[in-house]
Amino acid sequence: MKKLLTAVCFLFLVAACVEQNKEPVKDTATTVIESQDDSTMVKPFAWEGANIYFLLTDRFNNGKTENDINFDRTEPTGPLRGFMGGDIVGITQKIEEGYFSDLGVNAIWFTPVVEQIHGATDENTGNTYGYHGYWAKDWTAIDPNFGTKKELENMVKTAHKEGIRVLMDVVLNHTGPVTDMDPVWPEEWVRTAPICDFTNYDNTTKCTLVENLPDIITESNEAVELPDALLAKWKKEGRLSQELDELQLFFERTGHPRAPRFYIIKWLTDYVHSLGIDGFRVDTVKHVNENAWGELYEEASYAFENWKKMHPEKVLDDTPFFMVGEVYNYGISGGREYNFGDTSVDYFSHGFQSLINFELKTDTQKDYEYIFKKYHKKLHSELSGKGVVNYLTSHDDGNPYDQNRNDPYKAANALLLTPGASQIYYGDETARDLIIEGTVDNPVQGDATLRSFMNWEELDSLPEKQNILKHWQKLGSFRINHLAIGAGRHKQLSKSPYVFSRTYVKDDYKDKVVVGLNLPKGKKSLLVKGFFGDGTKLYDTYSGTSVTVENGHVALDNDYDIALLELAQ
Repeated sequence: MKKLLTAVCFLFLVAACVEQNKEPVKDTATTVIESQDDSTMVKPFAWEGANIYFLLTDRFNNGKTENDINFDRTEPTGPLRGFMGGDIVGITQKIEEGYFSDLGVNAIWFTPVVEQIHGATDENTGNTYGYHGYWAKDWTAIDPNFGTKKELENMVKTAHKEGIRVLMDVVLNHTGPVTDMDPVWPEEWVRTAPICDFTNYDNTTKCTLVENLPDIITESNEAVELPDALLAKWKKEGRLSQELDELQLFFERTGHPRAPRFYIIKWLTDYVHSLGIDGFRVDTVKHVNENAWGELYEEASYAFENWKKMHPEKVLDDTPFFMVGEVYNYGISGGREYNFGDTSVDYFSHGFQSLINFELKTDTQKDYEYIFKKYHKKLHSELSGKGVVNYLTSHDDGNPYDQNRNDPYKAANALLLTPGASQIYYGDETARDLIIEGTVDNPVQGDATLRSFMNWEELDSLPEKQNILKHWQKLGSFRINHLAIGAGRHKQLSKSPYVFSRTYVKDDYKDKVVVGLNLPKGKKSLLVKGFFGDGTKLYDTYSGTSVTVENGHVALDNDYDIALLELAQ
């Protein structure tokens, strides 16, 4: 009876369109799919198939020029090592413009925005300010170079209105460097030696990553007093009593000792409690004892559920709080564990639902089927119920895939069609230059070359950049509309031309698609036998072509080497 009613409703719709001399309009951004059994289902969200956009807050978009200089940060710096004006307001503007939605992005990860050290430090690469956000001075405040807490609240609210989740980048491992304007934290809080050797567990966790980067003593359970400098800062800002009262309530509720890590956990989860942050991307995970991450997740989850209770009208769905970790050099081949040499740790058992996968950039040198089959196998066996976030370029990987941006089209195919969550690094979709040389007398050094300002001007003026973006948009939109791409099961249907299927089934929701890659230009025939039956009407979202399955094949005639086939709506 349900099928009959659905068919009648569809015929009524077609008849109405004909009467008005119009054709039914296809909405490629719909959040509802029609499966082969004619049942209509709302598309769920799943982090394991998310399309995440990662940006450096200071390097993405300058929405508010009046906050570009604060704390007398006016010293000359090495090239690309000072603040450049990007801010929270700039991110919000691009959400409102639909930039992320057009790209098929359903989560934004932005670099930390807590207050950074005020001074600059010389890293042997020229003076450097904390423009990247990883040099915290005060976890309880937003750095005015990035914006205000109110602006961050508005950004989260604006993202949620567009169905976009927000991942806040957090640091528990270290403070910012010591400068003339930023004294070292007390010795009960931090260690300043030795520097890590990275050859075993202890000399990876109980050490400083680099010189002059004080390491929080996260393994300690000894109670410590707040630093005098922080107390004086809060008093000057008129919020000392409030901060102390909140800490008292936190420690009374949790029963945690006033150890360094628990202060910071409280400060970080405050943003979840007050703003509804959906998840954390956690920095330098393997440099902290793993039990701290389970504690962070427990408190973040508590804060998230409290926020939902206080703001039921703003809740997107029942998705739990999400944590993805940066365990540097972890790869999907390692399954659930990271090997330190003398011991292995399963971070998935310590608060993390996902880890950043460092392998795709090398896997992409191989053929598509090798990649897709490998990732499908891992994600549906050892990592079942967990996930990875794949990337090809990032802010601190000096050996990214295709650093010269010779083939941004293949990069899009590999990143956005590989099983798992995808992480677009800002400018991947516009082939932003990753090799900035500077001058002979003042060269760009280290990871600064990966962190130029977003190339909006090129995008506005160069047709080739626009074409690259359109390709990324088509794949990103297809990915976000079909959970089967990132979270489904993969199967090769044809080797030449290369055609594969993806299927996702959970509860009452079903999604199935077919993709063709490296296709010949002009007329082409794609094998779909055994997956889509004869007479099934499909739609190629890449070319905008409606087709019907005949004799187990789909026929297309266009100049594209890719096809993205879904059930016609």
